[in-house]
Amino acid sequence: MAFPPDFLDELRNRITLSEVVGRRVKLVKRGREHSGLCPFHNEKTPSFTVSDEKGFYHCFGCGAHGSAFDFVMNTEGLSFPETVERLAGLAGMAVPQQDPQDRARAEKRAGLLDVLEAAAVWFQEQLAGSAGAEARDYLAGRGLAPQTVAAFRLGFAPRERGALARALRARGIAVEQLIEAGLVKRDEGAPSSEEALRDYFFHRVIFPITDRRGRVIAFGGRALGDSKAKYLNSPETPLFHKGRELYNLARARKAAHDSGEVLVAEGYMDVIALAEGGFPAAVAPLGTAITEDQIAALWRLAPEPTLCFDGDTAGQRAAFRAAERAMPLLKPGKSLRFALLPAGEDPDSLLRNRGPQALRGVLDAAVPLADLVWRKAVEGRPADTPERRAAIRAALRDQVGTIRDPELREDYRAEMDRRYGEVFTSGGGRQVRGGGRFSQGFRGGRAGKARFGAGRGWPPDPYPPARRRSASEVPAPNRTEELLLAALINHNKLLTEFVEDLAGLDFADRDLDGLRQALIDCIAGNTDLDSEGVKCHLSELGFSGLLATLLAPERYVHGRFARPDASEEVARQSVMHILGVMRERRLGPLVVEEANALAKDMAEEQLKRMQAAQKIRDQEEGRKVDLDRFEALSERSVHKADS
Repeated sequence: MAFPPDFLDELRNRITLSEVVGRRVKLVKRGREHSGLCPFHNEKTPSFTVSDEKGFYHCFGCGAHGSAFDFVMNTEGLSFPETVERLAGLAGMAVPQQDPQDRARAEKRAGLLDVLEAAAVWFQEQLAGSAGAEARDYLAGRGLAPQTVAAFRLGFAPRERGALARALRARGIAVEQLIEAGLVKRDEGAPSSEEALRDYFFHRVIFPITDRRGRVIAFGGRALGDSKAKYLNSPETPLFHKGRELYNLARARKAAHDSGEVLVAEGYMDVIALAEGGFPAAVAPLGTAITEDQIAALWRLAPEPTLCFDGDTAGQRAAFRAAERAMPLLKPGKSLRFALLPAGEDPDSLLRNRGPQALRGVLDAAVPLADLVWRKAVEGRPADTPERRAAIRAALRDQVGTIRDPELREDYRAEMDRRYGEVFTSGGGRQVRGGGRFSQGFRGGRAGKARFGAGRGWPPDPYPPARRRSASEVPAPNRTEELLLAALINHNKLLTEFVEDLAGLDFADRDLDGLRQALIDCIAGNTDLDSEGVKCHLSELGFSGLLATLLAPERYVHGRFARPDASEEVARQSVMHILGVMRERRLGPLVVEEANALAKDMAEEQLKRMQAAQKIRDQEEGRKVDLDRFEALSERSVHKADS
């Protein structure tokens, strides 16, 4: 939603930057400012300064800079609207609702959240009481320490029909709220209204499911006795949609933001075991195959989440399903990796039996999505005739054809063609062996072979992928476009000044081009928006994830002029240079096209058009400055200003 400018101004006035930062960084007051160790890079000597008077923080070591909004977004991985809600809560302010219907929905959601929180507390009380002895024994047998049970707020639904309903109704909670929250259901065949109410969870260990802010929105239950359903989740409610949520998302988000790694396990106990074993950035889907919404949520945590599957046929099928779901959604820099556990092991048992290092070995041997695409098409299929080899090639192309991003789709097509050529064109047709165990389908790499033994689940891969370039070899994609947008967002006066120039460009990156157009529409509709207002508007349009990436501190390493604290004149000159470079690139093909036409038809009018295009290009050539040059200019200017 869009936030009124006066609300954002009042929020800025009410919050104290040092208090917000001080919740995560130990600050020492020095005169009018505070200092501490920078949370954005490792340092031993404090170079991180917080100024309440000026309303911004700045690190002289890594260049991190921003407001309270920036700090919360960059340290907690929140979107701008979520950050506003978080800071408003700290300031004791109510976030404004847009209309009466929105207010009614918000009040209803808040009421259900209160009901579910009361239920979570009651479940915890039952686990700690005399009725919870069986559940406590089960958890202890699974190796869970008492502090872990408390941290994950585990509970117990006793073997007593209607106990939860009676307890919460005694606290003044209406029956309809209990039903809408998914805690109670009606038995239509019961003789009385009291007997008709049945608790949804019965004789189960309870796992609270929270949203990304840590609020309880549903529960999962593990049966202790005989039950057709070993695990049971809450039904769909206004708060809970199991295809959208991930178990442990709130706890894992900060850990994933710090490490850049997120693990996806299959169940609650796996996630808890991973957290206990030193892998806190772990989540799990809720009883279903991973969905598109969950993949998008994972990508907000890390660019390449690692999915952990059991080393059996069922695990192989689950991995293939996840790959199929992800293929249409792939974007540059956004993919999945797949880690195969040894046969008969899950993360919980592997950690208990072999320790964290064994699991780290499995994770280090995880394979990229491209390997899974290849194996799904070729494993176990005969390739001894031209027709059968053609069927494999068609299967590969069908899979690759689902990728929506055109450039990435072409890269995948080239990669699959390369592998196909190496295997079938030069070596002749042959049976592509695979078969039963999932571990035979994956290339484990040296780490996997060394740990679990070559020939015992980690055979050599006869179809090696192309050599992967190291990070230093890979050029930063679309850096010019990213820095241009960052500078215009952080210096919104320049956005108004150069909006017509921005409208005349076409960005190569589709997502960045969409953000470019949204910026133009934003400033055309309201020229009074400040930088925070622009960010808020763009977040409302669905660009919050892209903004978080674009405005992250590390992005300014290659263009300090784009930082919010950079001199406006330095930013203006740099923006002008970028626009000049981009116009020159666009005009280059125009001159070539006119020259080719002139060669076919030496008409005087054609000659004039070519000369005019060449003149424009020559003018732009005088303004052209390569990216490294204006980065150096910006670097010197910012250092001078800092000193």
